[in-house]
Amino acid sequence: MLWTLFADASDEFMEWIQYPPGSMVFVLMLSLIVAIIITTLNKLLVDTAEVQRKQKLIKAHQEEKQEIVKLAETDPQKYKKMRKRWEKKDAFLKKTQQGMALQRLKPTLVTFLPMIIIFAVLRGIFGTNPVAAPPMNPWDVPMLGDYVMAYTDKAYEWTAQVYGEKKVITIQNGWINFTAWYFLCSLGINTLLQRLLGIQTQASGGMEQMFKGPQAQGQEWPEV
Repeated sequence: MLWTLFADASDEFMEWIQYPPGSMVFVLMLSLIVAIIITTLNKLLVDTAEVQRKQKLIKAHQEEKQEIVKLAETDPQKYKKMRKRWEKKDAFLKKTQQGMALQRLKPTLVTFLPMIIIFAVLRGIFGTNPVAAPPMNPWDVPMLGDYVMAYTDKAYEWTAQVYGEKKVITIQNGWINFTAWYFLCSLGINTLLQRLLGIQTQASGGMEQMFKGPQAQGQEWPEV
């Protein structure tokens, strides 16, 4: 009796998660659970305070190069002295960055294999069924549709269960598949959790550093 009830409930659940709105809610909750697990592992395995301290040093070091470059025209002697000191410090900080990268890899090493197995199973369940329709229609974005749109065998029209009704859906309707919807949910939830728990700050990886850091590193030293 209990087994029958469990089997019936399991069948109903599997049917519910395969099509909207069940699929949309399920993937959202899945991304939340995964984000909580990964964020918790980050807190336990990574010394976030030390990583943030080192990120501040690296950011200040990158900004210092831009100031030193300006000295090439106004004070060549000071420029040479400051450049030599900067390059010595840069070699040390590169080793520091390698250590930070290994620190951040710790949670990935723990979760990699289980996540591969789980998502292989889920990908088999959802296939390319429609999961969610975002506010912005991906069909309108050039070259994006083939990667995120929901369709079967690249057909442009098919019948699917959507919000409890059988509907004919065309690719232009903007429905996206499991992979695309999970990515969107994961991106937003991970960012929010990291901010709330203090794992990610402007000093430790904001957009400003993302663009200014490589810009400073790639800046050529003037010859004097």
